[in-house]
Amino acid sequence: MNLTVKGVSDLLDVSEKTVYRWLGAGRLPAYRLSGQYRFSRAEILEWATANRLKVSARTLHEADDPNEPLPTLAEALEAGGIFYRIGGTDRESALRSAVETLRLPDEVDREFLLEALLAREQLASTGIGDGIAIAHARNPVVLHVVKPVLALCFLEQAVDFGALDGRPVRALFTLVSPSARAHLDLLSRLSFALRDADFKNMVLAQADRDTLLGTIRRLGRGVPQRGRTPGVTRRSTRRADPHAPVDTPRSSAPVRHPGARRAEPGRARS
Repeated sequence: MNLTVKGVSDLLDVSEKTVYRWLGAGRLPAYRLSGQYRFSRAEILEWATANRLKVSARTLHEADDPNEPLPTLAEALEAGGIFYRIGGTDRESALRSAVETLRLPDEVDREFLLEALLAREQLASTGIGDGIAIAHARNPVVLHVVKPVLALCFLEQAVDFGALDGRPVRALFTLVSPSARAHLDLLSRLSFALRDADFKNMVLAQADRDTLLGTIRRLGRGVPQRGRTPGVTRRSTRRADPHAPVDTPRSSAPVRHPGARRAEPGRARS
């Protein structure tokens, strides 16, 4: 939710004058966007709880519309885009290049978005290992984004993100969401997709856009590539003959055993 001063006033059931007083005292977590205050709903509720302000149970459960359809991972990636040879020699410059590349509305404050992403990196690296990072803010960043945007930037130069495995990042995902629900949903979907060996290898190999999006769509439908799930051996559904020798070759041609006589036409075998 994109909270304004009035939104905070309604959320906490206080006057707007009180909200401005808290802002003036530096007590209220807020962001300045184009000269106006904007607030994260999650941060405001967390702040209110810590300061023992009365917040109704109804307010705590007022989140995004649960009936609002969420975009698929492929839709979010198509909206954000896949980009190659993105510049950057360190984490900040790589994130700056990614933010400048993102497909976002003109009114979005990209400098603020960059600051939010860098603040998240200060808490803990978003590098997940194997040269991949998923940059996102600590809380969903509301920047006049109507739908979630996920971008994949292939960095021209490997950059140290401080990942646990120590490997520098070459594939940088960047997620911008308008709500906590969409934010967490896409993070979980992306994490699941990266557990697919085929898709992960395509990301590491910097495959072309059509291949990556096609694989993402397949994973979203739950359809295994080439008719099988990676790592799972296909087994025959035909029941084996319990009396057949273990090493008997499976062939459409009859198998003759030593000493066996060919039956003559029209003559039944005994």
